[in-house]
Amino acid sequence: MSMSQQAAPAVPAPPAPGPKESDGRTARRPFALRLLARPEVGVLLGAVAVFVFFLVAAPAVRDGSSMANILYQSSTIGIMALPVALLMIGGEFDLSSGVAVITSALTASMISYQLTMNVWVGVLVALAVSLGVGLLNGWMLVRTGLPSFLVTLGTFLILQGVNLAVTKLITGNVATDDISDMDGFGQAKAIFASSFDVGGVQVKITVVWWLVFAGLATWVLLRTRYGNWVFAAGGNQESARAVGVPVTFTKISLFMLVGLGAWFVGMHQLFSFNTVQSGEGVGQELIYIAAAVIGGCLLTGGYGSAIGPVFGAFMFGMVQQGIVYAGWNPDWFKAFLGVMLLGATLINLWVRRTATRR
Repeated sequence: MSMSQQAAPAVPAPPAPGPKESDGRTARRPFALRLLARPEVGVLLGAVAVFVFFLVAAPAVRDGSSMANILYQSSTIGIMALPVALLMIGGEFDLSSGVAVITSALTASMISYQLTMNVWVGVLVALAVSLGVGLLNGWMLVRTGLPSFLVTLGTFLILQGVNLAVTKLITGNVATDDISDMDGFGQAKAIFASSFDVGGVQVKITVVWWLVFAGLATWVLLRTRYGNWVFAAGGNQESARAVGVPVTFTKISLFMLVGLGAWFVGMHQLFSFNTVQSGEGVGQELIYIAAAVIGGCLLTGGYGSAIGPVFGAFMFGMVQQGIVYAGWNPDWFKAFLGVMLLGATLINLWVRRTATRR
């Protein structure tokens, strides 16, 4: 038989079409797991549970005015919890944020009253001071390489002492003078501390500002280059630097955002009560940090959202006012907060492990 007459080698038939195999790396995860991967899911479930609990345990919560009070308490925490959360996503945290609120309010009040000036002059000076405190914290952090715990603990002690000492020195008292009859007070109050009517219920303007700031922070984190910088700087700052992320600018600007939040809340307190107690603010920084942690932010940085702290702040306001409406001893408030913090941390840990499990 000649070679040309030899039979051609058999060619195997192509396999029947069917579902493509996957090695597990490119498979699309189920929707439920992708949903659980969101940092705010755990706190959302917790907020719903707390809300339902107090609806049953405290019937007064069902009233519109009661809910307005709850939202108001939540907003005063939530406005500050937002920049604190962004800072934590960036890998740092600020122990001076609570007393920085009072520093801002004291500055605006004393500049306006003692110098007999329009209150807007005091407001602008207070803004400069608040941003300056944030700038100082961020600059010291990046220049020294010290942990933000030590840097901001020092700032906390400095501001606490300055608040009391300077107020006593200038006013002769531990509180500032009443500025309600000064020029510009009405305009400033309308922006920082006014109320509006919704169905016969008075709602504080801070609730609106809180939601606006939350939407803005969410857009910044998810839709801008700066948001990518925040996550990168908090995840691994050396790797972030290697790919061109301006880590120094990001860290300093995040501390200044905390200063901006402290200024806004400080102006709200000043124009709500017309005067400021210089010893207040101590301990509030832990509330802001706890709201961010409950909202899904990690102390190690690189993970979190702006929506989570909104629900975290709502849980705080709900518990704080719900205990009162239920007629319970308000001394239990801190105990509830501790339980909430531990519970939310464990839930968030379970959620992340479930979401990353193949």
